[in-house]
Amino acid sequence: MSRTKKSVASRKRRKKILKQAKGARGGRSKLYRTALETVRKGLQYSYRDRKRKKREFRKLWIARISAACKQQGISYNKFINGLKKNNIKLNRKMLSDIAVNDKKTFDELIKTVTKR
Repeated sequence: MSRTKKSVASRKRRKKILKQAKGARGGRSKLYRTALETVRKGLQYSYRDRKRKKREFRKLWIARISAACKQQGISYNKFINGLKKNNIKLNRKMLSDIAVNDKKTFDELIKTVTKR
């Protein structure tokens, strides 16, 4: 039985890491050890930030809705509460889009909320 050699597998493994580190500055994309650190850290950041992205966008949507509400003289929490009481089911992403791009519709929503 012939013996196996690791050279092909190890080269493939190293090339995979160096390919993932492409775009990093200096030795981080050329040297295997530093490239490995860069790739590992980058994967950690990407995992963390996939969760963070959702929080950041929700904060942005709420800030936009709140600003549009304040222009109409109503607070954000009273607006959201009014929507729930009137059984209007729009998520914050859509509400913020309406607030930014379609002022008339947003004004109508505020009128329906303040009627009660």
